[in-house]
Amino acid sequence: MSNWIRIASVEECSPGNACELVAGDRIIALFNVDGEFHALDGICPHQGGPLGKGKLTGCIVTCPWHGWQFDVQTGQHQTSVSLLHSKFPVKVEGDSVLVDLDA
Repeated sequence: MSNWIRIASVEECSPGNACELVAGDRIIALFNVDGEFHALDGICPHQGGPLGKGKLTGCIVTCPWHGWQFDVQTGQHQTSVSLLHSKFPVKVEGDSVLVDLDA
């Protein structure tokens, strides 16, 4: 079952940027990679850093606290293949960005 929730307008997260947003009771990190949106759990699994406030380089986000890096398209940690961060499906309807929190 899907639980699509509007978390932002397209304009709120411009290309090449990361945004920290709240959806329901979760913090979501939204990323705009060349006009394509991706969403990860906003809390870094290392020590709880805010991924939505990290630096986005291409499709790699770097946690601002301790430098952990994740591919925003897959959730894959960049140095540990066994670590996969929670990713949420994203869709755009009109000027709204929606995430499916139940996926």
